[in-house]
Amino acid sequence: MTDHKKTPRPPRNEPDIRVVMMPRDTNAEGSIFGGVILSYIDQAAYVEAKRQAPLRYVTVSMKEVVFREPVHVGDVLSLYAQATRIGRTSMTISVQVMAERFAPPPSTARVTEAEVVMVAIGDDCQPREIEIESSGGSAS
Repeated sequence: MTDHKKTPRPPRNEPDIRVVMMPRDTNAEGSIFGGVILSYIDQAAYVEAKRQAPLRYVTVSMKEVVFREPVHVGDVLSLYAQATRIGRTSMTISVQVMAERFAPPPSTARVTEAEVVMVAIGDDCQPREIEIESSGGSAS
């Protein structure tokens, strides 16, 4: 049996997405609705999957999402995504969500984290193999 695991590219030191939380994103309790954050997590995972291999991807699952702290209007979210496993057709991506808060005192907090599984698909919308290209001779 062939081992289909591939080595992910190293992480970047910059967020995949940065976004300001707006009043339209609040829930009935006045904090940011969790579904809004889930949508950004999904997008950040997609950006990371495309960085690893430029294919079409669909989200298969979010294995675990942990909301550690509420997110507030005016918080600037930075979403950092990193592929942790690349298989034959799927990729597992860890997403960390940090909130930069400007209200006195200014602070940064890890507010959410998730593990997302993306599957590469072909034009027929069926799973296809993920092929990782060499980074042009640089060590990874």
